[in-house]
Amino acid sequence: MMDMREKQLSYEYFFEGHIMKARLDQALLPNGKTAPREVCEHVGGVGVLPIDRDGNIIMVRQFRYPYAEEILEIPAGKLDHGEGESIADCGARELKEETGCTAGRIVPLGCVYPSPGFLTEVVHLFAALDLAEGEMQPDEDEFVEVVRLPIAEVEQMIVRDEIRDAKTMAALYRAKLKGLY
Repeated sequence: MMDMREKQLSYEYFFEGHIMKARLDQALLPNGKTAPREVCEHVGGVGVLPIDRDGNIIMVRQFRYPYAEEILEIPAGKLDHGEGESIADCGARELKEETGCTAGRIVPLGCVYPSPGFLTEVVHLFAALDLAEGEMQPDEDEFVEVVRLPIAEVEQMIVRDEIRDAKTMAALYRAKLKGLY
């Protein structure tokens, strides 16, 4: 089997923000040549698929600035609360903030790489089961609408290209494969 690893020779940061950094690397390729690699380092995040006792998915609709449109997706957030917060705790926090729900059970669904060609972000996925309803606690810069839909309708919305969010599709599919619905 061919060794396809590339080795970083140099790097230069062009932007350093709160949740991401952008850099340009020079990489040594397996054939001995070099190539530029644009890399966006991201803090990572979580996505939580809340499934209620009636077989509905609790989703959020929110405006996503990079796409200039409202997107229907599962509750999600960044791993930006420091070392003291576990990944599962981050998922539980985001679930509570965006939907008001707390989960009796959080089931890991693995992780996904949203755009591995340039982005280091890893999104950790969970299913939230045995839900208890409560008050939403959105961040002050977060405006979300909770939408509760039957699983079959969410699946059909994916088929009709009405749901395009990758973490939502991956979480739903993994939950199905694990027999969670």
